[in-house]
Amino acid sequence: MLHEQLKFDDNGLIPAIIQDVETGQVLMLGYMNREALEKSLQTGRTHFWSRSRNKLWMKGETSRHIQEIEEVYLDCDKDALLFKVKQTTAACHTGHYSCFYSTINVRCGIIADDEPVFNPEDVYHDPSSILKELYQVVADRRINPKEGSYTNYLFDKGLDKILKKVGEEAAEVIIASKNRSAAEVVYEVSDLVYHLMVLLVEQGITLNDIYNELKKRR
Repeated sequence: MLHEQLKFDDNGLIPAIIQDVETGQVLMLGYMNREALEKSLQTGRTHFWSRSRNKLWMKGETSRHIQEIEEVYLDCDKDALLFKVKQTTAACHTGHYSCFYSTINVRCGIIADDEPVFNPEDVYHDPSSILKELYQVVADRRINPKEGSYTNYLFDKGLDKILKKVGEEAAEVIIASKNRSAAEVVYEVSDLVYHLMVLLVEQGITLNDIYNELKKRR
C-alpha cells in the first residue's frame, strides 16, 4: 500500500510541492493527510489538509483555479511529495501565479514582487460567506466555551430557551415589517438568523443540510 511506504509526520501530514508541469515553476507548498492524498489521486485534482481551518479542501474549490495532476513523485526519504500540475489561472490566493512571487536579491537583500494575474477581491469576496463564518463561530462556541459568551449562555440554558428566542425574534421581524421600516427589518432578521444558527448547531444540522433541501425544492 502507498500509505505504508510514506512517512507522515506526527500530525499525520506530508508536505506536497506543487510545480507547473510545463514551465517547471514552483507554485506552492501544501500539506496532505492520507485522505487528501487519496482524494488527489482518485480525482486527479490536488486536495490538501488546512492546518489553520482543520479541514480537507480542494485547490480551487472557491476560486475555480484548480490544479490538474499530471505527474506525482516521491522523494528519497519518502517524507515529501512533488506534484506536477496544469494550473488554472493562478495558484496563490493573493492573485499571483505562484505563491513564491517575491524575489530576494542575495547581494542587497531587496525584495521584488511579481505582478498579480488576478484581483483577489473579484474572486474571493463573497458577502454570503458571513453565514458560513457565523455558523462556524457558533459551532466552535459549543465545543470551546468562552466566558461571557451569549452563545454559550443559550447552549447552557438549553433547547427551550433557544426556541423561545427564535420565536421572539420571529415576532420582532413581523412587527418591523408591519412598521414598514427597512432598517428595522434588516436588524431583526439578522437577530433571527443568528438564533436560527444556534438552533441548527444545537440540533446537529449543518448549513449544507439546508442548502441541499433548498436545492431539492428548486
